Amino acid sequence: MADSPWWVLFFFGVGLLASITAVISLFFALGRRPQRMWTDEVEAVDSIDFLRTMAALLNAPLRRGGHADLLDNGDAFFPAMLEDFASAERSINFMVYIWEPGRASDMVFDALIAACRRGVQVRILLDGFGGMRCPDEDLDRFREAGGTVGVFRPLRFGKLLRFHRRNHRRAIIIDGRIGWTGGAAVGDKWLGDARNPDEWRDSMVRVTGCLAENLQSAFAELWAFATGEMLTGDSFFPVDFGDDGSSHVRSMGVISSPSSEEHPLRLFFFLSFLAARKRLWIASAYFVPDKHLREVIKRRARAGVDVRLLLPNEHTDATPIRFASHSYYQELLDAGVRIFEFQPTFLHSKTFVVDGQWAVVGSANMDVRSKELNEENVLGILEPEFSAQLEASFERDLARSEEIIGREWRKRGLGRRLLERLFVLFAEQY
Repeated sequence: MADSPWWVLFFFGVGLLASITAVISLFFALGRRPQRMWTDEVEAVDSIDFLRTMAALLNAPLRRGGHADLLDNGDAFFPAMLEDFASAERSINFMVYIWEPGRASDMVFDALIAACRRGVQVRILLDGFGGMRCPDEDLDRFREAGGTVGVFRPLRFGKLLRFHRRNHRRAIIIDGRIGWTGGAAVGDKWLGDARNPDEWRDSMVRVTGCLAENLQSAFAELWAFATGEMLTGDSFFPVDFGDDGSSHVRSMGVISSPSSEEHPLRLFFFLSFLAARKRLWIASAYFVPDKHLREVIKRRARAGVDVRLLLPNEHTDATPIRFASHSYYQELLDAGVRIFEFQPTFLHSKTFVVDGQWAVVGSANMDVRSKELNEENVLGILEPEFSAQLEASFERDLARSEEIIGREWRKRGLGRRLLERLFVLFAEQY
């Protein structure tokens, strides 16, 4: 090698440097997060001090008003959503990650096209990767009816280095007054009632008032980025939501973007978990938490908090992520965390509830990708009635789940352990 021409040594060095950079990016988090996360004190989630601290730390305004309702599975949320589309008078903005052809797509397009023909302004923001399978013929019909389509980060030269950073947000807003968010998107796997592996288990939340305005902000920000159009005025941000001032709901919307190094979702999750006094119930489709979140989960369990994780079983669209999740089970079980795997189908929900008071819903999973690589949006809602809906739904799912028992988990075979060790190496990319 020493006798090789200079240009051979140069290109060898470039290749070596590129390989080292790739390994660091895949396996390490150097400089991406602090070595330690801590705070002296966190008040209970139902205290004004907790809410004010969270709002100030995340620069997320604390709002009062609106209403939230949980709808489980497609048989519940698709009809209600289509009814909202049919009642739209001024605008519909639609943003989800996945869009696949099929019956669900046909229903959504028919409803949106009908709204366009009534004179409603309708906009669809597709992700450049997740929306690749959206039917072109239906998009053409939609445009012909007067609808507008934007694409977030399509696959183009000049943007390849950011193509892995996707728009995973869920924000569907009608007239600026009604909104939908949660785990679902457009595909036939979200139809049904989680009765078999073809019907995914998922939840959507219908919100009104200032909660819908938070979702509108999540949409408008990326719409301006993708299309250049800035949404303004009463059609999108009505001054009067119709609240009579009696609502006791308090909430905040957290928008996360990988262009920011603050990673607000990590802070939001960390403080929410740390504030748990009685119960911390988490449902997540993809569970690959960083060490800070794992530590706070274990800390709360050791303090006597009822910590439960509801995760997928072998019904999943990402087996490597499931194996990576399994690599954390033993340390969590040893700390007193109870882990359940949902049996009938793929659990795709993304919710957690603290002490039956503080409910968090939206697009984000409990993984590194959601906190650092994807565009995400979540709502934190302080309302005992809504939290009770989430806890009741969680308990119904537990009845259809299998609990992981520590002494049995230790007996899993060497092959499984090796797969866990292999796939957890890529945790920074999940």
